[in-house]
Amino acid sequence: MLELLMYVLVGLVAGVISGLIGIGGGIIIVPALIFLFGMSQHQAQGTSLAMLLPPIGALAVWSYWKAGYINWTVALVAALGFFFGGYIGASFANGVSDQILRRIFGVALLLIAIYMIVR
Repeated sequence: MLELLMYVLVGLVAGVISGLIGIGGGIIIVPALIFLFGMSQHQAQGTSLAMLLPPIGALAVWSYWKAGYINWTVALVAALGFFFGGYIGASFANGVSDQILRRIFGVALLLIAIYMIVR
């Protein structure tokens, strides 16, 4: 029961941060599933993506839409690319070891952080 509450808490924290600054899955959920719950990199990434499959962000999107901050054309066209890109990326990820995948993940986060700080 406590573990289920911890999963809810991870989702809640990721949801708040996602709604606040537009991140959550890769930066909050994946590391939490690995370090708090002992999942492999593959399991954490797959579980994070499965969480996002239903319309999890619907209320956050509604809030941004009400404030006039959504470009639907960009969102829908990018979603199409994300649909096929997600399949391609997942197919690649399933073919590499957990250790290599974790390193790729870490380097991606580091490069994004450096870019955001410097820019």
